[in-house]
Order: sequence, then C-alpha cells, then structure tokens
Amino acid sequence: MRRVRKRRARCARVQVGAPDESLTRFSGLVAVTELVERLGVIDRLDAAVGPIKTRDRGFTAGQVLVGMAAAQWCGEDFLVGLDRHRDDVAGQALTPVPGLASTTAAGLARRLSERQWAAVETGLGDMHAAAVELLERVAPGRAHALAESVTIDLDTTDVEVYGRGKHGVAFNHQGQRVGRPHVATWAEASVVLAADLGDGRDDPRATSAELLGRALAALPTPARAGRVRLRADAGYFAGQLARAALFTDVEFAIGARRTAPLWRLLDGVPAEGWTEAIDMSAAQVAVTEYCPDWWPAGTRLVIRRVRLDLGRGQVSSDPRARRRRTLHPQQRALPLDDLAEIAEAEGVFAYSFIVTNLDVSTGENAAQVEHWYRHRTQVENLFRDAKHGAGLRHLPSGHHAVNQAWMWAALLAATSSGWLHHLTAHTRQGRLVGHGVRGGQAMIATLRRRLIAVPARLVRHARALTLRLPPGEDLLAEVLARLRSLPALS
Repeated sequence: MRRVRKRRARCARVQVGAPDESLTRFSGLVAVTELVERLGVIDRLDAAVGPIKTRDRGFTAGQVLVGMAAAQWCGEDFLVGLDRHRDDVAGQALTPVPGLASTTAAGLARRLSERQWAAVETGLGDMHAAAVELLERVAPGRAHALAESVTIDLDTTDVEVYGRGKHGVAFNHQGQRVGRPHVATWAEASVVLAADLGDGRDDPRATSAELLGRALAALPTPARAGRVRLRADAGYFAGQLARAALFTDVEFAIGARRTAPLWRLLDGVPAEGWTEAIDMSAAQVAVTEYCPDWWPAGTRLVIRRVRLDLGRGQVSSDPRARRRRTLHPQQRALPLDDLAEIAEAEGVFAYSFIVTNLDVSTGENAAQVEHWYRHRTQVENLFRDAKHGAGLRHLPSGHHAVNQAWMWAALLAATSSGWLHHLTAHTRQGRLVGHGVRGGQAMIATLRRRLIAVPARLVRHARALTLRLPPGEDLLAEVLARLRSLPALS
C-alpha cells in the first residue's frame, strides 16, 4: 500500500516593512500625563522654584524634573534615555513633557541655585496638598485615615557610582564610591517629603533635625493637624533630632547604638519584665528607665530580644558577621560550640534598643510601639522602588546638580506611584485594593509591565487621538477612566 506523506504547512514569508510612526511602546504614559495634569505637578513646581532662565522660552524646572521622571517610568536609567524617549514619535504625543533632550535637561539642571533646589520640596508639598484634597472628595474616609496619624521615616541609601570625575561623591565605609540620598518619607502615603543628596562620608545626624523641619513643612495641613510620629534607625541616634521632634510636637522612636551603658541596663531587666512581641515569633519586649543626656525628659528605652536558633544557622561562625553584633558582649566572641551550650541552658538572643517618648507604661503599650517601629522598613520599599523601578540606581552625570535633578526625578516617580495608588484604588470588604500585592500598591516595575509598556497604535482622526490597544490589556483603560473621573481642583 502506498504511503502518503502529509506536507507540513509553510508559514508565509515574513518581511520587515517601513517603520510606522503611529506605533508606540509606551501607551500607558497617557495615564502618567493625566495624573501630572490632575495634580498640577509642573505648575506647582514652577511656582515654587521660579524661572531658571532670563528668557521665557523652552523648558522650565518643573518640566525638566517631570520629563526625567517620565523617562524613568519607561525604564530609562541614564540621561541618554531622554533621547531614546524623544525618538518615540507617537509616544511624544502622550508623554507629559515632549521633546526634552538629554543635553537640554542637563544644562537646565545646572542652572538651579541652592535656594531653588530647596523650593522643589515646597512644590512637592503643594502636590501632596492637591492629592489629599482630591482624595477627600472621592473617598473622605480614606483621606481622614491617611491624615489622622502620620509617620515620618528618615533614612539614607547609598547609590554606587563609577568614575573619578564625579562631583559630590565619596567612598563609604565599604570602600564604594557613592552618593547618599538622605530622604524623609510619609510612610502611610508612600511618598517623599524632603531629600538631600550627599556623599558617602555624610553623617545623617548632622542635618536630621533640619530635614525633619522641612518634612513637616511639606505635609498637607490636614495631616499636620493630626498625630505625627517619627521613626529612624540607630544612624540617627542624636539628641538634637529628639529635641527637634519634641519642640514640634512630634513623637519619636529612634534606634539606639549598642553601647556599654545599655548592656548594663539589660542585665537589670527582671525575668517577668518581658512581654511577647506582636507578629514576631520567639521575640519579647521590655522597658527600662533610661534617658540619655540632653534628651527629652520623657524618653524611655525599649529593648527587644529575639531567641536565635543555632541549629538553623542563625548565627555565623565569623566573629565579624552582622548578627554577631546583636549578641550580648559576653557571647559575641564565643565559638559556635560554646554558644550552642549556652543556647541549650538559657538561650542566645539578638538584642535591639529603641529610645522613645511614646507611651510605653505597660507591656502591651511597649509591644505596640515596637511593632509600629519595626515597620520603619517601609522606607526601604520606597528606596527599592526608586532604584529598581525608577533610575536611582545610577547617578549618571559628573555634575552634582544634574545628579540632584536625577535623584529628584526618581523620587518624584516613586511619589507619583504612591498617589496613583491612592487615587485609583478602591475599597473591597474594608481593604484597599489596587494594582499590586504590597498593601494593594504596585511598584513601578509592575506598573511599567502592566500599565506603561503597552504597545499601541495612535490614531488621529477628526482632531482627536485614539489609542488602539492590543487585546486583553484593560488596566490602562481602567486607570485612565478613574483618573478622568476625579473632580477638578479649584
């Protein structure tokens, strides 16, 4: 019997045609533009900063920062990304600042004076006030909850750079040449209030009190009228910050360095003085009467200890390991075999110390304060968003002013992401549902994949622009509809 072979169907030969300028890779920029216009970001920044050129033409300071932020939203992490962003013809009709070139942005950033850089925070504060006002109109309950209790987090992050010619950078203790953004954030809103760009040798304690004052000035009036609390790690263990908080009616909790006086206080804590920590296994909290010299009189010391499991490798054999520094001084240099014997007899603990003027009069109150303080790592999420979502993982220029503009653009992108979440999320069964999994809030990298980097065709017809999206992409239409339904600000 003759065997019949079935021919495999051939695919049609694919040819590459002429480029179509009506196509764009970043159609979701229309949502960013809508948010910028609804909050009046450019106008508010320009009103605060003022003119940066003698002639009233070209780009303004607000346009430079927002244009850089828009490029970073698209994943660009160097100045040349502005030129790639500019080459997207269809995308230029959607971006908030079209036509911004890298050389223009760098040249204009170098024109800003120190006074004008400080005024950027004023414009940012006006943006926060506008966002809170919008939120009060669409969700009064959420706006009230956001402003009722405010937490200000202070922290720094190192941005490693390469090249000896960069100004305003220095080697840190790890031997890396870095710039060091020093940032104050509004934790509940996930937005930035104030920031400085220093180098790797800068001690944040020297300017922390001033930064706190600027952060308070950037808070909207409803938020400033509520309860304001401050969190900072042991790098901010300084009496001047605590006094500045006291004089501005801000409650504080600041990490304390593990010094000899604190270890002596630990030895005096009775066995019944420990209270179980909240949402942390094998952890306990205690309070002692301790107030450093020149600190507010109501300061108390909260001690947290966490039992370590040596069998699971929670303590390294290397005496230089970071975890070793949290052990009691009498145990710190012991080999693992000796530590194992102590662990079986009485336990090996990692200790942390917190100085605070919050109410820790009972064990339950102390556990609540420690649980709240533990969440100061929210500022790390914002740093991660600014670095891996925006472009703060680099400082692309040799000029400090240009790098300062780049830092503010990244922080502005992260701040815009925070307000985008609050203004477009909705409440379901008492929970805020947004576009991500981090408390409902999506990080910039997620928004870039789901919202921004959506290819589309831009159709111009009858003096109107229409985006033709690929099938299945509905987040852009949803977010854009919610932004356009927001009431207009007066």
